[in-house]
Amino acid sequence: MLPLCGRGWRRRAARARPPAAIGRRALSGGTGGGGAVAVHPEVAQALAAGRAVVALESTIISHGMPYPANLECARAVEAEVRAHGAVPATCAIIGGVPRVGLDEAALEHLARAGEAVRKCSRRDLASVAAARGDGATTVSGTMVLAHLAGIEVFATGGIGGVHRGAERSFDVSADLTELGRTPLCVVCAGVKSILDIGLTLEYLETQGVAVATLGPPGVAFPSFFTPASAFDSPTSLPDVEAAAA
Repeated sequence: MLPLCGRGWRRRAARARPPAAIGRRALSGGTGGGGAVAVHPEVAQALAAGRAVVALESTIISHGMPYPANLECARAVEAEVRAHGAVPATCAIIGGVPRVGLDEAALEHLARAGEAVRKCSRRDLASVAAARGDGATTVSGTMVLAHLAGIEVFATGGIGGVHRGAERSFDVSADLTELGRTPLCVVCAGVKSILDIGLTLEYLETQGVAVATLGPPGVAFPSFFTPASAFDSPTSLPDVEAAAA
């Protein structure tokens, strides 16, 4: 498990925006009600009570695997979060409304619609909301919505990174710039293994992102499907308590 923390990671939920104010917050470029963020009542109550809430992405549901395996996976991930005493908050755009926390009907809607649902990074959120469409959030899109809701922790599989040959294509995932601009702790298994891990770590350093891996000093940076890559992690953390601190 690899915590990746964006700027301002020391901010705490106690100083986050009150859930009651979230409904009045609109996405930049959005219009009217299509841009307001709707927080599921269970998530809002947990945030107000200072309980643990974990944001989850939804691209894995729409684009990661076929139905019904995608729905089963989404349910299993939410159940795992609950089993550890936290409240899951899967993020997506449904009918033009950005949502933080989905009910069963919304999860099934995304799972059945599959790739007909638009993949949404930060860039796409406002346009999909304005068009009253459906959107499955990537890592960067999920970070935006989770932060608006006052959530501080987001768990996912692998994040995007710098693609091989990026010195020619300039293909760098928006996930990396989001990590540098949005104060959220992202717990993941590193970057996807098909990417250039070394250049991704360099880019994260440029963005001022704190990168740490659970393990002893000198622990390797993970490689998505495998626990270790050829690169050392910039920082090691002995346990989850140290990560939380």
